[in-house]
Amino acid sequence: MTLSAREAKTETSSPTDCPPLPPFHLAMQVHDLAIARSFYGELLGCPEGRNAESWVDFNFFGHQFVCHLNAKMSGHSIHYNEVDGHGVPVPHFGVVLTMDRWTELAERLTNKGIKFEIAPYIRFAGEPGEQGTMFFFDPSGNAIEIKGFQSMDSLFAT
Repeated sequence: MTLSAREAKTETSSPTDCPPLPPFHLAMQVHDLAIARSFYGELLGCPEGRNAESWVDFNFFGHQFVCHLNAKMSGHSIHYNEVDGHGVPVPHFGVVLTMDRWTELAERLTNKGIKFEIAPYIRFAGEPGEQGTMFFFDPSGNAIEIKGFQSMDSLFAT
């Protein structure tokens, strides 16, 4: 059964109206597992889980993120969409954090000298859906967006 846009908005008007979000599982390729461990484990602070010679799991802010080794990786094809005067890399993945956690992470990454594709800034300031956002690439060229919200109730605000 397909819901109309109005019915879907009514049924999911707020994240608190939805059942608890289960952790997602995402697997991406990387060119070097040691570099991935340094980036995701040390820089982003994601604890390492299970691993093998060709892959490693990370707890990516409560979600299962797996880096699979592709030593022959030659880069990704990235497309950019114009959003707020910025070129947003597509594809990308990420996570939504509370604004406090987002601010702490943005400060930590800035202090560590990460090269941002789009530096941390606030979108929709003072409007429904106000959010912090930042974009950067991992060492294998995977684009990451981290968002921050004061209230998760505004995650899908229009």
